[in-house]
Amino acid sequence: MELAKILISLTLACVPAYIWGYIFYHKQPEPRKWVAITFIAGILSVVPIMLYKAAWQFFPQLNIFTYTDAWDRDLLGFSSLVYLPVGIVLAFAFVGILEEYMKNTAVRLTDRKNLACIDDAIEFCIIAALGFAFVENMMYFFYIWTYQGFESMFLSFIFRSIFSTFAHILFSGIYGYFYGIAHFAKPILQEQIRENRHPLLNALHRVVHLKSETLFHEEKMMEGLLLALTLHAFFNIALEVGWTFIIIPYLVFGYMFLSYLFARKENHKRYNRLIECPVST
Repeated sequence: MELAKILISLTLACVPAYIWGYIFYHKQPEPRKWVAITFIAGILSVVPIMLYKAAWQFFPQLNIFTYTDAWDRDLLGFSSLVYLPVGIVLAFAFVGILEEYMKNTAVRLTDRKNLACIDDAIEFCIIAALGFAFVENMMYFFYIWTYQGFESMFLSFIFRSIFSTFAHILFSGIYGYFYGIAHFAKPILQEQIRENRHPLLNALHRVVHLKSETLFHEEKMMEGLLLALTLHAFFNIALEVGWTFIIIPYLVFGYMFLSYLFARKENHKRYNRLIECPVST
């Protein structure tokens, strides 16, 4: 019976991965060999997170939620009617950083030599996100079937197929855009007029004696990570506090924004990669 649950959960998880993958593959077709490799890398990016959680049993001090729970009595007010425990915000921010970083690492380990334009970076990050979401969905389906019954599977399948899976695509796709800019740091930076950049960035360059393209690379990677984790945390918080009315317009706008990034002619431009992108940022 357990094996049947696993196989059925796996089959159900394949459905949104295939449908969303088909939609975005046609926006920027890539060699199928590298699509498969990236998808598998996205699946494997879940493993370090699972090992980290498993380690809590033996090393409870590693559990970040032990520390964020201490902030649950401190409230963050967004209006006179909306208050959120600081602990929840910190916990979801940590989850966002961990998941987005691992998905992007999967791309950097497998595809950085295959990128010819920014659209490639967006596409491969989306494929890695689908691999990550595939494992997450399979685990959720199995858990819900086991503890809530098969009759609870339908709503879970619909929600996770449409909303949760696309949320992963959105966060990683946006991160992929900034990763693409960082990946081609030198040629993109050469096209910019340096005088128009913020004086603080130029001052930082002089202080730390970094090459301008290296500083630009790190700057864009950090921008992408911060934006992805902010969107990720907001999505999780909206679900946590029951702001379901926000989810549909939030993700509709997200789909339109990703489509806009794929349509931008600037993102189609092919560059020679003139800076080695480090695996870690």
